[in-house]
Amino acid sequence: MQYTTLGKSETKISQIGLGTWQFGSKGWGFGTDFTKKDAIEIVHKSFDLGINIIDTAEVYGGGQSERIVGQAIKEHNREDIIIVSKFLPAAIRPSAVKRALAKSLERLQTEYLDVYLIHWPNPLLPLGATLEHMEQMVEDGKIRHIGISNFGLKRFQKAQSKMNKFSIEVDQLNYSMAKSRVKNEFLPYAEAHKVTVMAYSPLGQGYLTGKYTPHNSPKGTRRRNRLFRESNFKRGAPLLEEMKIIAQEKNITMSQLALSWLIQNKQVIAIPGAKSLSQLEENAQAGDVSLSRQEIDQLNVQVDQFKPKLIF
Repeated sequence: MQYTTLGKSETKISQIGLGTWQFGSKGWGFGTDFTKKDAIEIVHKSFDLGINIIDTAEVYGGGQSERIVGQAIKEHNREDIIIVSKFLPAAIRPSAVKRALAKSLERLQTEYLDVYLIHWPNPLLPLGATLEHMEQMVEDGKIRHIGISNFGLKRFQKAQSKMNKFSIEVDQLNYSMAKSRVKNEFLPYAEAHKVTVMAYSPLGQGYLTGKYTPHNSPKGTRRRNRLFRESNFKRGAPLLEEMKIIAQEKNITMSQLALSWLIQNKQVIAIPGAKSLSQLEENAQAGDVSLSRQEIDQLNVQVDQFKPKLIF
């Protein structure tokens, strides 16, 4: 497993993490494809594989994800685990933000969060007030690092300018070889300012795995993902073919190649989900894959040329 540091801190984090949107979410097959017992086993196994960062959120499974993670981590040394959670800003009152954090801490059965993120921008609320409350949470020892999610470069810079005592250490973004705007738009800034980019949907929700076709697309939550439209399979054919060739040459899966491409940059960690131990192991093994400069360049040509139609 490859490791890096979180933001400007010295906190060591694995470059492959575990995303847990699927825990408790029927749209991801919870209760049919896998169970609570499976989810807890996945968390336990992730630590054995060198993963030390777990990502969740108050809205995942209506709080079920946090509860499952909280139950699973009880058997492990809390100081060895980096727990990330997120809240949706709905009010500027300090009590509202504190209440959201308190509920997450209760579900997770922990006294603090390593990273707490604003899940989505809310243009109707004063961002500065929300960040002020979060800075107070750091001073109170309730969170260790402040982050945001789904903030593009301009929004991130605006948020950073409103910080008084601390820095925003993390931006969690939809970033993959299939949705690669981050590579040219945000990543150079992240490198210059030591911001950790946490890549969610790093496999394009399965688009980059080679498992799906226009006539065999995933069900549930992913049915709404426009990447799986026939037109986008046609647009993405050169990228998927190049991935297939390189993966076969390296004797790895396309999923592992997609994750490895992301984490070649030390500012990036990937947080793929897993619904089975085999998926988890496949993801974790990507943390041991190295790509040559030539392989990265070959992939980047196709990544930059792939322009999926995601609006209509």
